[in-house]
Amino acid sequence: MPTVDLTSGNFEQTILENEIVLVDFWASWCGPCRNFAPIYEAAAQQNADLVFGSVNTEEEQDLAGAAQISSIPTLMAFKKGHLVFSQAGALPAQALDQLINAVRELDVDAAIAESAGQADAGQAGTADQRG
Repeated sequence: MPTVDLTSGNFEQTILENEIVLVDFWASWCGPCRNFAPIYEAAAQQNADLVFGSVNTEEEQDLAGAAQISSIPTLMAFKKGHLVFSQAGALPAQALDQLINAVRELDVDAAIAESAGQADAGQAGTADQRG
């Protein structure tokens, strides 16, 4: 499956309507971005069940700003609408494959529940300290 051009008009909908979405933030003048593009395209072809999106940061400056992109390329992974990975820098093919497998295996619901439990415990601890 080819990569999908993501814009401020379709970004949120794409993230929310697909179980796993990888997003490459790039620009045409960026050498590492151009080097990463064929690796990303190959992964998209090999993993047709996932959505591979691309954001041209020159054309989508507001979206890049909202995503707090400070360096490109930046790769993000979303699962069930939640950001589960974000890293600047081009990945070699093997590292991208490992990331894809890790995102597939991640139980995002359990991670969210665990995170919420830790936040609740932290708030309870803060309340105990005040009391």
